[in-house]
Amino acid sequence: MAKTFYGMEKILVTELKQLGAMDVHEGNRLVHFTGDKGFMYKANICLRTALKILKPIFHFRADNESVLYEKLYNYDWSAFLSPDKTFAIDSVVHGKVFNHSLYVTQRCKDAIVDRFRKDHATRPTVDTRYPDIRLHLHIFDQKCCLSLDTSGSSLHYRGYRSLTNIAPINEVLAAGIIILSDWDPRTDFMDPMCGSGTFLIEAAMMACKIPANINRKVFAFEKWMDWDETLFNKIKSSKLNCVVSPVGKIYGFDKAPSAIEKATTNIKNAALEDFIQVNRANFFNSQKMGDGPLHLLTNPPYGERLDGDINTLYKNFADTLKRSYPNTQAWIISSNFEALKFFGLRPNRKIKLFNGKLETRLCNFPIYEGTKKIHKLKNHETSKD
Repeated sequence: MAKTFYGMEKILVTELKQLGAMDVHEGNRLVHFTGDKGFMYKANICLRTALKILKPIFHFRADNESVLYEKLYNYDWSAFLSPDKTFAIDSVVHGKVFNHSLYVTQRCKDAIVDRFRKDHATRPTVDTRYPDIRLHLHIFDQKCCLSLDTSGSSLHYRGYRSLTNIAPINEVLAAGIIILSDWDPRTDFMDPMCGSGTFLIEAAMMACKIPANINRKVFAFEKWMDWDETLFNKIKSSKLNCVVSPVGKIYGFDKAPSAIEKATTNIKNAALEDFIQVNRANFFNSQKMGDGPLHLLTNPPYGERLDGDINTLYKNFADTLKRSYPNTQAWIISSNFEALKFFGLRPNRKIKLFNGKLETRLCNFPIYEGTKKIHKLKNHETSKD
């Protein structure tokens, strides 16, 4: 199972199919699929919109805590755990019978520890930070699914972002937003409020066909008993052999010197300084570079931490687009629906997403050359020809 954000399920399905997964089925914030050990490695390295890859190992039913304990106690743990290993358990529960995840986690831990004490007179140790084995127990009513967490920490920890702003956008969310915005990598890409550079880096990695988690230092499966380092390195090398140079320009700016410093550092960490340009500038005083099409994507302030009038900021943003950015596909993600009304432009598309706990809208504002009416007439004449 590949876990993802709300609204990203369909693009994760596409990613998995393109990567070679079998039996792909969309769920709620997750996608089920089938693959071998090598594909598990490849999914962790390559998937841009997955938060975790879980490997289900035990499905069972439990209608009370005694049955839950008994099922887990009687499970054969020897293929995954030994007394000298450390482990941790994450539990997610839904329903009336089991409604306290911490209690379920404790009972699962008790069952495992008691079984090892019986069989070996010793037990594996719990380590919630850096365990050898991380288990995931999901319970919906009486249906229980125990999985191995193949990833470890969330896959949004790409390994390149050492410096962030106050509210950085999650890397997996950023990658999904870029895909949802239908960016063609042959078109120039710009983020005019780039912050720590996440959109720019994720866009460059897509354009260069660089695997999303190539900079990540560790995956959970590297501590497993069946860890195959040779196979892992072979898969990693084959993916790196597919890397190309980007066609379109990728650039951004921010008016805060601290943001430019952070973005520059993170871009260097990702070894993408040859493909991304960042400068200190105020978007409201800027002009579009070149006459060709531009794909603009940004995550402006929502208002929670902004000094001043957020509505005026959004109005000025739209005015700058209309005045200085013809032939641009502008995409804005924001949770401030009231401020979005001050754009004075009707979005061509609106996509519901969540940035953390904040409900947001990803909005598309096409900025045409001349008026929209002229643009439609040109398209009509082109289609007749």
